[in-house]
Formats: sequence, C-alpha cells, structure tokens
Amino acid sequence: MKMYKKIMLIILILILILSSLIISGCSSSANGLQDGYYTAEDKNGSHGWYEFVTIYVNDGKIVSVEYNAKNSSGYIKSWDMDYMRLMDSVDGTYPNEYTRTYANQFLKEQSANDIDAISGATHSYDTFLVLAEAVLEKAKAGDATVALVDVQHAQ
Repeated sequence: MKMYKKIMLIILILILILSSLIISGCSSSANGLQDGYYTAEDKNGSHGWYEFVTIYVNDGKIVSVEYNAKNSSGYIKSWDMDYMRLMDSVDGTYPNEYTRTYANQFLKEQSANDIDAISGATHSYDTFLVLAEAVLEKAKAGDATVALVDVQHAQ
C-alpha cells in the first residue's frame, strides 16, 4: 500500500509539472504581448500632425518601434527640414531626434513606464506615453486594428 501511495504521489507531481510547462509554453510571453504589428494614432492631431506609434512584436517581445507624426497627405514630420531647423533653434530638439529617442527607450524598456522626457518635446512626450499604452493594449489583445486615441482627453 505504501508503494502505491508513492507511485500516485510521483504521478501527481509529474502531472503538475507537465501542466505548468504546457501552460507557460502556450502564453506568448511574461508581458502577454501577442506577435504582430500594432499601431496607435492620435485621432484628432495637433496643428495638422497626427502622431502615431507602431510596434512589431516577435516571440512576445517588442523588436521594433516607430514613433512619428504624419499630416493628412501622409507626409512624415521628421522629414520636414524647415520645421526641424526652426524647432531646433527655438526648443533645442526636433522631431527626428525626440521621436527616435522615445522609440529607443520604449524598445529598451519594453514598456512606457521609465521613458525620460526631452526638454522642448514635452507635449510629444505626453502624447507618446498615451499612444504607447494604447499600442501595448492592442498587442496584449492581439488586435491588429489601429487604435484611434483621443490623446487630448487621455492626458
């Protein structure tokens, strides 16, 4: 009878170990992100620019981040050299600099929690944080539709 109890205990332990391995293997990652491309965009825009964040998740990890703004014709804000020169002379930064910095921090941290604001780009920083959270929610849900976010009311 003792031997039967030991065998049953060993079988029970093996079942628990195997079920925990199966469950952990089925989840996409510790942070719950589903593989794919996800985008969140400011639905109202500011001064004709609509900021957006796009991420690509592979094996449950963010592997690329694009942060920028586009106008109604699709022109990308960081390509505008006249705007860059003007903003840099006034604020000490410009879209091609702060968008890459925020995106790189997001990629490194895998979250929007520990991203540092850049002086001269604090409005975009606030918008970025809202969009980053929205895109993470899309990635957790595995929902590849674009999240149109009312950024002004979310801040």
